[in-house]
Amino acid sequence: MLEKLWKKFVNYETVSYIICGVLTTAVDWVVYAVVCEAGIDYRIAQAVSWAAAVAFAYVVNKLIVFKNFNFHPGYLWKEFCSFVACRGFSGVLTWVMLVVMVDWMAWNKYLAKVFVSAVNLVLNYVFSKLWIFKDSKEKEGSDAA
Repeated sequence: MLEKLWKKFVNYETVSYIICGVLTTAVDWVVYAVVCEAGIDYRIAQAVSWAAAVAFAYVVNKLIVFKNFNFHPGYLWKEFCSFVACRGFSGVLTWVMLVVMVDWMAWNKYLAKVFVSAVNLVLNYVFSKLWIFKDSKEKEGSDAA
């Protein structure tokens, strides 16, 4: 039973998602820290770091994690819009959580950032796996119908 679980959850997709997720989180954190340390409010820093991380994540998730090489302009636009919409949902949710933790609960802005980053990683994997980067042949078939 453990072997079945291992094979199901420890595979190229999940391992590459974790690695790319760590790199995306690094982009998010570096931009967040640079903007915060420049004296800009942490809420604006969160929005800027989110945008940088989303741009980076789209490329690495599409090409490395989910190996989706469909570059037809219509398909690419639809996929990108879905990606940004999902990341927008998780981005707004994590931004609100960050504000609640820092402003209302008096957490340190970096400690709160750690917590919301973990929530964000899980949400984004679920959205990417189940909705955005489905097998491109599966999506093409459903688009043709």
